[in-house]
Amino acid sequence: MAGCASLTLAALTGPAQAAPGRGGDPARAVLPEGDGWASAEGGTTGGAAADTDHVFTVTDRAGLAAALNGGDDTPKIIKIKGTVHGNADDRGNPLGCEDYRRGGYTLEKYLRTYDPAVWGDAEPSGPLEDARAASAAEQEKRVKLAVGSNTTLIGVGKDATVLGLSLQIRGAENVIVRNITFEDTHDCFPQWDPTDGDSGAWNSEYDNVVVHGSRHVWLDHNTFTDGRRPDSAQPRYFGQLFQQHDGLLDIVRGADLVTVSWNVFTEHDKTILLGNSDGAGDDDRGRLRTTFHHNLFEDVNERAPRVRFGRVDVYNNHFRQNEDVRYGYTWGIGKEAALVAEHNAFTLHEGLAPADTIHQWTPGTSMTERNNWVNGRYVDLLAAHNAANPDRLLGDDAGWTPRLRTRVHHPLAVPHLVDRYAGAGKPEGRNGENRG
Repeated sequence: MAGCASLTLAALTGPAQAAPGRGGDPARAVLPEGDGWASAEGGTTGGAAADTDHVFTVTDRAGLAAALNGGDDTPKIIKIKGTVHGNADDRGNPLGCEDYRRGGYTLEKYLRTYDPAVWGDAEPSGPLEDARAASAAEQEKRVKLAVGSNTTLIGVGKDATVLGLSLQIRGAENVIVRNITFEDTHDCFPQWDPTDGDSGAWNSEYDNVVVHGSRHVWLDHNTFTDGRRPDSAQPRYFGQLFQQHDGLLDIVRGADLVTVSWNVFTEHDKTILLGNSDGAGDDDRGRLRTTFHHNLFEDVNERAPRVRFGRVDVYNNHFRQNEDVRYGYTWGIGKEAALVAEHNAFTLHEGLAPADTIHQWTPGTSMTERNNWVNGRYVDLLAAHNAANPDRLLGDDAGWTPRLRTRVHHPLAVPHLVDRYAGAGKPEGRNGENRG
């Protein structure tokens, strides 16, 4: 067992159970002791202390918004049943992109006006850009919902889905989100930026879940996907993908003490970002402490995760890339990143090399990389990166050692375990709800 002589790796067993709630109710389960960074400094209990008046079952956006109550701090448990459509009015009627349009905006007019052959390489401005921004503001009112402190959000059964919504965990403390599929949080009104990169790019808003300046957050057994609106099916305008999705999960602006366990992240481009800019050090330095374990990352292009500043522990995850899917890299090492990546499994098609898995954004950075296996064999991924990038050498020490791990499996066992148990609806627990 290369790279793990001093570590006793667990046998082939399923996921550790969440600490049970009162009466064995999975909705009152709390994060087990020692389970990643969210278990430190007091642990994470979400809405386990909620009284009976603050336990809700919701089936639509209006019910979810009412239960969240503007993101107040009252302990609450919100059970999501069926599909909650974010792009819907207060009576549950679906809203399409055309319902948000303001000021005469249409995509056809926007494309004609800001075609680089006509407009040039200046950023869009004027009445039609103002109309796009006003239209985007209308959609934002429906798409974003605030999640307050002391909240548990949990799906009921195997098919609880939040469709087209962006959950905003901002300035909150003690939040649990479990057993929910987050699908297709799309922006109807992407903005063209001709100055983004060498050839310009379409930029969109809305992450499925944002952890912004919040502490003690546990995300467990969820599925994050573009689902019915994959990037691969989107058109290209001005030679660039018409990108309607931002991230699946962002952990930014001083967020801290987060555990991300047994989730599925699939069919997406910019997957997970920790630290949203190199200039955010005043907010992020000493924070962004996050653990990722036993997650499946399948057919994601990049940022799994991309890290700035934080002490981030990535272990026992399965990274799978199939043919004919865009792929940039898996781990992105940015400014003052302190990423430890150990005991993970990669399943890569033959067109990808081990060196492709790591991308260094900031010269002079380091990571700890040990005992990661590719296609059933041990591979020194850091050495592969450095051999392929002699002008961008990464150091081999992130400067810290993770202590908050419950069960560490051998990388050969990880694909089976993660594929069987990770994601919303797996495994099924008491009363059809997921216990982890």
